[in-house]
Amino acid sequence: MSTRVATLDDLDAIMALEHASFPTDAWSPAMMREELASPHGWYVVVEETGRLVGYAGLRAVRGARDADIQTITIAATARGRGRGRALLTALLDEAVRRGVHDVFLEVRADNPVAQRLYVSEGFIEVGRRPRYYQPDDVDAIVMQLDLRGWSARRTEDAAPGGADSTDPESPTATTGKGWC
Repeated sequence: MSTRVATLDDLDAIMALEHASFPTDAWSPAMMREELASPHGWYVVVEETGRLVGYAGLRAVRGARDADIQTITIAATARGRGRGRALLTALLDEAVRRGVHDVFLEVRADNPVAQRLYVSEGFIEVGRRPRYYQPDDVDAIVMQLDLRGWSARRTEDAAPGGADSTDPESPTATTGKGWC
């Protein structure tokens, strides 16, 4: 598995995964192209044996105190092995580099696996958007992360004597269960 910054050359593979993962509300190629080219966007991909199996995007205007996670998508055949968590961590690390204080996202109310991932990293529910995902009429749960607190916890955990990320009881341990 390798993670790298996405480029416009990845657009076709990203769109194939986008349509497979979100058949009723996939972004258009033009929208994704704009995201990949935007100075405010930062997208990463995960590859295995030369095949793109995941991607994720952050929208963080340089100098702004807040950012949005636009998407995290893992191919169905690659789920449950920590790739989603790895992509989420990469996005949050980039947000830290950009000086962001709070990160927001929307997650489908019918996606409990993704919700658990976000909660395990410290996101909290701050609102709901009824019938946000169309045409499926699924609510969006709006979540927020105090990024400075998240970063401080990671620094403490990495310090000698800090929490061990291989400890299965650790809330940040990658267990390989679920969507990511």
